[in-house]
Formats: sequence, structure tokens, C-alpha cells
Amino acid sequence: MKTIFYIALAIHIIAILGILGLLLSQIAKSPRKLSPGVIHAGLTALVAGIVMVGLYAEAKPDEVLDHMKVGVKTVVLTAILLLGYKNVKKAELKSSVWGSMLALTVVNIIIAVGW
Repeated sequence: MKTIFYIALAIHIIAILGILGLLLSQIAKSPRKLSPGVIHAGLTALVAGIVMVGLYAEAKPDEVLDHMKVGVKTVVLTAILLLGYKNVKKAELKSSVWGSMLALTVVNIIIAVGW
């Protein structure tokens, strides 16, 4: 089970970095367009996170899962996904939405590393 946990962790990290990379790729473009890959990466990160939470007790029996951290990260990722679903089919992505998604992604990374 430890192996599956660490595979899910790697997938989760790659998916979050995928969201960040896809959003940053639009930094110099005008007009900005949201790549559907952001939604795919977000859903991948969500599923991998759920797998990690489910396997945490078996993978790390000496540690206690911080449910508050998991909850906050889930809310942040859900906000990214909701913004993505609302704007993926639009011809132009507003700068405020792009900035919000980028900020939420960075906040998610900071929570993962710093909390």
C-alpha cells in the first residue's frame, strides 16, 4: 500500500504542477484562453488526493492525518475546478479569473509545503 500511496503522491504533484504550467503558459498571450488540460489536471489531482487520504493510515501508521489541511486543499482545488468549468468554453479568459486560478494554485502549493 505504501507504493500505491507514493505513486498517488507523485501523480498529485505532477497534476498540480500541470495546472500551474498550463496557467503560466497563458501569461503573455492575448487573449488568454483556458486549456481544458487545467480541468483534467485538477480532476487528476483530486482523485490522487482522495487515494492518498484513503491509504494514509496504512502508508504512514505512525503519523496522524491532518484533516484540516486536507479540507482546505480540497476547497481550494474545488474552487479552481469551478472556475475552470465556468470558463473553459469561453473565447477569452478574463485576467481576473486567470489571476484567481493562478493564485489559488500557488496557495494550494504553499499549503502543501508549508503547513
